[in-house]
Amino acid sequence: MQKLNIYRNKRVFLTGHTGFKGSWLNLMLQNFGAEVFGYSLPPKDKLNHFDLLNMNNGVFKDILDIKSLSKALLDFNPHIIFHLAAQPLVRESYKDPINTFQTNAIGTLNILEVARKLKELSAIVVITTDKVYENKEWIWGYRENDTIGGGCDPYSSSKACAEIITNSMQQSFFNLKNFNKTHRVLIATARAGNVIGGGDFSDDRLIPDLMRGIQRNEATLIRHPNSTRPWQNVLEPLRGYMMLGEKLMEGKSEFATSFNFGPSMEGNLSVKCILEETKKLWNKINYKIQIPNADKSLYEANLLMLDSTKANNILKWKPIYDSFYSIKTTIQWYKAFYESNEILSHSQLKNYINESKMNA
Repeated sequence: MQKLNIYRNKRVFLTGHTGFKGSWLNLMLQNFGAEVFGYSLPPKDKLNHFDLLNMNNGVFKDILDIKSLSKALLDFNPHIIFHLAAQPLVRESYKDPINTFQTNAIGTLNILEVARKLKELSAIVVITTDKVYENKEWIWGYRENDTIGGGCDPYSSSKACAEIITNSMQQSFFNLKNFNKTHRVLIATARAGNVIGGGDFSDDRLIPDLMRGIQRNEATLIRHPNSTRPWQNVLEPLRGYMMLGEKLMEGKSEFATSFNFGPSMEGNLSVKCILEETKKLWNKINYKIQIPNADKSLYEANLLMLDSTKANNILKWKPIYDSFYSIKTTIQWYKAFYESNEILSHSQLKNYINESKMNA
């Protein structure tokens, strides 16, 4: 792993800093000496990783409030922006599609529009998802040049819109042909698969749902046991985002493109496999398979995999943990939290960084 020393004393504007991935990236950036300013709505859940870490670097504002966003960005004058703010849940997107599209698509547009006014900005990393691809339920991983189309659900489609908006704004106002002539900003998008790790308390996510089942002493209902996803530790793509941001801040325009960050093909596990593995690690976990009727269920993709060869070869990024070790560290975090009120985030981050240096 690169030392990522470039982040020391850099001003980093992080949207979505109160979310699961955002709070971990906030912690990771500060660990490397960055001055981080967060911009996000308050945490949605009463119990959340952001508050557990006692972070207070930023403001609670809406990404759709362009006046507040402009003031925050212009006042902070960042060197780099990581844009994670999103409505991230598939099932929630069915309940509130308008907010999902506004937040994920127009929120991205707002960031890129205000970025045009920033004097010292050199890089923007827009975080989307593996679900931006037109899902054909095929057995091999999607590559960055595969068709962007999103899935049938509003969440996937809204993130595909964010990709299209980013490409349009890049071509229109941050064109690579004019880099170092009319502008000095490089933009990339990052697409990651399902992440797991301690501190996720969101609804409708597999491991948080299992943890709630333990607390309520009830079986967690599992809807799609045979669905396959590219599972990985939350720190894996975050390291990829930082490595990508480093290249952009160094002015390397060949990295101003899209990158997938996912596990090896062996990391594409079924929900059933995840359930069996978590049960081995904590026998209090209890679940019940209840497959919904096809005509009553909301559509969710059954098979979705990423090909991260480009990040492996060009960015020199590769996962440090396999999926099974990622599951192990995740369950360790929750066991320590629920049984001993201990938060392992700092120690797990330290261990991960040490492991990544050994595997560099």
